[in-house]
Amino acid sequence: MHQIRIGEGSVMKIGIIGAGNIGGNLTRRLTALGHEVSVANSRGPQTLTDLAEETGATPVPVEEAARGAEVVVVTVPLKAVPDLPKGFLDGAADGVAVIDTGNYYPARDGRIAAILDEGRTESRWTAEHIGHTVIKAFNGTYAQDILDRHRPADAPDRLALPVAGDDEAAKRVVRALIEDLGFDTVDAGSLDDSWRQQPGTPVYGLREGVAEVTKALAEASPERTGDFKG
Repeated sequence: MHQIRIGEGSVMKIGIIGAGNIGGNLTRRLTALGHEVSVANSRGPQTLTDLAEETGATPVPVEEAARGAEVVVVTVPLKAVPDLPKGFLDGAADGVAVIDTGNYYPARDGRIAAILDEGRTESRWTAEHIGHTVIKAFNGTYAQDILDRHRPADAPDRLALPVAGDDEAAKRVVRALIEDLGFDTVDAGSLDDSWRQQPGTPVYGLREGVAEVTKALAEASPERTGDFKG
């Protein structure tokens, strides 16, 4: 099993499943940084021609998005997770880091008892469905900020993103990738702690630095509120 490494100037093979606002803008930024990006969506690679021509990313079927990838980004509506092809991660690199950007919106995704009644976190539920642990990141990030709000490491207005997950090696890869994208990161704990960055929490959509993001994570309540109760 080879060790996945990332650092300034290193090129990674990255698969992105979902070409909406977050997936599209990650494709734009990651290709601009020189990474080798394959991108897929539910409608097929023929619908991604414009994005591919703009970015140089390779449009592929979902079944091929993870082939050889060291990082895979799953950025689809939560209700679509069970419909992802079985074994879509089988061809990924050993030790692949899987990023889950998803959020549970009951009005869109329907009633998911494991989340609402059993208290499973969104990303734990996603990991169980795809058969691979995930790192939760970008779920509370404005898509346009990925393009517009990246800053150098020492910039006073550099934003910080919370990152949660159980696999510490994968978490390090994801945090390094986010920092390469121009954002600081805050370790938000395990997947069972990832409720702290779900919709309706203080950190969700917060555009602040490390100190404020850390404070917001600490102030989160596990009680779902309003539209997010289902």
